[in-house]
Formats: sequence, C-alpha cells, structure tokens
Amino acid sequence: MRDADPVGPLKRGLEIMEVVGRAGGPLRPADLVAETGLARSTVDRALSTLTETGYLRWKGRDVVATPRTMDVGNLYLSGLDPEGALAGRVARLADDLDESVVLAVPDRDGGRVGGRDDVRDDVRDDGRGGVRGGVRGGVRIVGQSRPRGSLAIVFKVGDLLRFPFNPSGWELDDEFLEPGLVAVAVPVQAAVGPFALIVVSHASRHSAASLQAHARTSLTACVAELEQVAAHPPHPDEARTPGANGHLKARLGAEFLQSLDRGLAVLHAIGTRAEGRTISEVAALTGQARATARRALLSLTVLGYARESEGRFALLPRVLDLGYRQVSGLTFEELARPHLRDLVVRVHDSASVVVLDGADIRYVARAQASRIMRVEITIGTRFPAYATAMGRVLLAGLPGPEASDLIVRSDRRALTGRTLTGADDLRREVATARQDGYAVVDQELETGLRSIAVPIHASGRVVAALNIAAPAAREPVEQMRERLLPELRATARALEADVAAFTRHQPLPL
Repeated sequence: MRDADPVGPLKRGLEIMEVVGRAGGPLRPADLVAETGLARSTVDRALSTLTETGYLRWKGRDVVATPRTMDVGNLYLSGLDPEGALAGRVARLADDLDESVVLAVPDRDGGRVGGRDDVRDDVRDDGRGGVRGGVRGGVRIVGQSRPRGSLAIVFKVGDLLRFPFNPSGWELDDEFLEPGLVAVAVPVQAAVGPFALIVVSHASRHSAASLQAHARTSLTACVAELEQVAAHPPHPDEARTPGANGHLKARLGAEFLQSLDRGLAVLHAIGTRAEGRTISEVAALTGQARATARRALLSLTVLGYARESEGRFALLPRVLDLGYRQVSGLTFEELARPHLRDLVVRVHDSASVVVLDGADIRYVARAQASRIMRVEITIGTRFPAYATAMGRVLLAGLPGPEASDLIVRSDRRALTGRTLTGADDLRREVATARQDGYAVVDQELETGLRSIAVPIHASGRVVAALNIAAPAAREPVEQMRERLLPELRATARALEADVAAFTRHQPLPL
C-alpha cells in the first residue's frame, strides 16, 4: 500500500459513520448508498460490522448512531480538558456576561468530506478597503455554555463554524455567523494548541463593538485563567482500547470488515495524549502487528482524523464528526428508550425510567408490553416516591438525612391496604434498598400492581431508577424477583455505559 492510499474498508466505514452522524436522525441503507456513492453490498458489509461492534444500531429498517460513537470524541476532548477545568471556567464566564460562550479550536481540514471542502475559506472586508482571511475550515466547537432564555443561541460540541481564527489578537464578527448574531473572539494559548474563546450575542442586545466593550474585562480575566490551567494540563485517564473481535469475523465471515474493526481500535488507541502515540505503542495497545497498526495510522492521517509529528500520531477534531454531534443532542428519554425496548422484548412486561422530582417520582422514559392486561402509564406521570419501588431506590441514592427529610415531608397517605406510611418503616425500607441495590413494592401504590426497581448511576451517584411493573396475580413475588432482577441489572449496566459516554463532557439532560 502506498502511504497516501487509505485502507479501503476503513475509509468507507468512517465515511458511513460521518453520514449517519450528520443526518441527525435514522437513515436507511438506500440513503447511505445515495449519499456516499458506494455500492449497496459495500454499505451492507460496513453496516454489518458497525452494528455488530456497537457503533450503529438498527431501528427497524433504519440505522442510527449509538453513544459508543462518542468514545473517540471523548478521548479527543479529554486530551484538551482532562479534568473539566476549562469547561467550568467557560460556564462561569457565560454566567458573568449573561451571554453564550464557545470554546473552539482551529480546524483547517474539518470541512473536507470525501475530498471536497464543505466549509469555504472566509474572505471578508476588513473595514479599510482590504480583506482579511480566516482559517480554512473554520473553528470546531469543543466546549460551550449559555444562559437560560427563550431566545437561545444553541451550539453543539463538534459543530464546525465558518469563523475566522486570529491567533494573535481579537476578532469581531458582525452578523457573519448568522443574521442577527454578533460575536467577539480572543485567542487562548495552551500546551495542546491554541483555542478561540468566543462570546456570542443577539444583535438586538449588542453591536459587535458594544459586545467587545461589555465583555473585555471578563474575557481578559478568563483568558488569563484558561492559559494558566492549559499551560500544564494533567495527564488524562486513558480509555480502554477495544480488543479484537475475531469471534465476529468467525461468525459473520465476509460480512465482517476486519480492517474497519482494527482501524477503529487504532483510533481509540491513539488516545488522549497531546503528544500522541508511536506506531509501536498503538500496536501493543491493540494487539495488532506493527505493519497492520501502521497502515491504519497512515490511513487515519490521510483521511484527516489524526496527525503525525516526529513519528507520533494524535487525534484531530474531525473525529467529532463520527457521530458525536448527533448523539450528544439526544434527550435522556432517547438514550433510555432502546434499552427499555430490548428489556420489554426479553421479559414481556412494561419497563420505565423515572427520576426524583421533589418528594415524587416522574416518568421520563417508558416502553409498553404488548399484553391485553398491562400497566398504562405515560411519560410525565408522577407518583409519591414513598409508595413505589422506584422512589425507594432513588431515596436510597440520597444521603441518609436528605432521604429522611423527604420521607417526613411526604404526604404519606395509605393508597391501598398494604401501603407503608410510617416514617420509621419507610426509612427501614429505604435502608434495605440501599443495601440490596434494588427494591420491590407489592401492591402499595395500587391493588394488583407489583414493581421491582434498580438504580441508574452517573458520575458515582444515582440519577434515575429503572423498573418493571406487572400484575401481582401472575406469579409469586419471589418468582418475580428471580425472573426480573438479573434482566433489570443487565439493562441498568448497559444504560449506565451509554450515560457514562454521554456525560463525559456534558451534563445529563434530565
């Protein structure tokens, strides 16, 4: 292979991931054929590999990106901001100014897709009869924060903006990004490379010049802090590099593109190190032959996902195009729904995800079982936490005094003849749920209804509860526990893995 020739299956697989990532919704294989110009058989083989390895998922006859596509983007972002210190300072600046703030990196090649430029060079009047040129490709957003408001300025991490990057001074934008928007940008010098710190506002609030005057003091202070933090960033934790999927090759045969699978493992192995990794290091991490790892690294460099300097390879911001932008815009319901559907298919009972809302639980995701007798509940429904398995699991995730206070403040009415209403009794039930890692409530909310619930964790705390509800007359409570608890826990682990990928560099939208 000539060094300039990328590995064909890897190139085509990444192109399909980019197309799915740009779509913002499900795509059919025929859509991918039309968008990429690839043969249907080629698209089918790439989809077989990407769905089997978990990067894409079938939704009926369509494919969508999964949270696993965020992994490489998370590695890239972690290399820039390992402990979230930059993101925290950007959020404080947004609060101080009451304006949207964006942290971006220059991306010269981010607009190149399949050999064409999707983002043109910026050539603009400089106000003195001349022109000024921006960086080809624009800037790539790697962090953003905005104040609350009805007229929101919404960017997503990974978005590529046609915005000129001036590494030596301030830059004003007067309705170039979009009519009605003004912006001011200032460079931030860092060990991992320059950033652009951009404040964006509505033209109804500011002109470009007045925004600069409004933001100057706070922006200058923020830049100084960011440069101090970014001068010597801590070494980030390395994510696990996916191993070889030889069993899939053995099972799927020609439908599994091993070179695509190996190339994606190499992409993960490059990791978060700003200085990059050598071919030998990547080969050792992936368990591949040095020649195989070299071919993949050179391919990724040619395709614009990695750069090479002095024999070391590092990630480039274009990796955010591999599904990160699409998946990062999902709601919590959209994250949970595929897992609930799979659970319902396995157990044939309805399943839900709820969050704690004051002293109540609130349903945020649900999948209904196809039964004549089933539990009819809609998203947004609220029930008192004390009388539900989900509520007791969520209370168990709180510090003891906080859980006790919520119990005391609850309107503890007897909803059925079995409902526990005593504060001490409920504290014991919550303590048991905390110890066991699950809760069962038998006909305390409604006669004839029984449910079992487990917690969903994110960043070391309980953020939601997953439950299955079923008619109590169908089976004894012990049999229900033995049948459903393993399935609930397996689903909770799978959902938690998606939530962990989703929340690595952004909050969970509960």
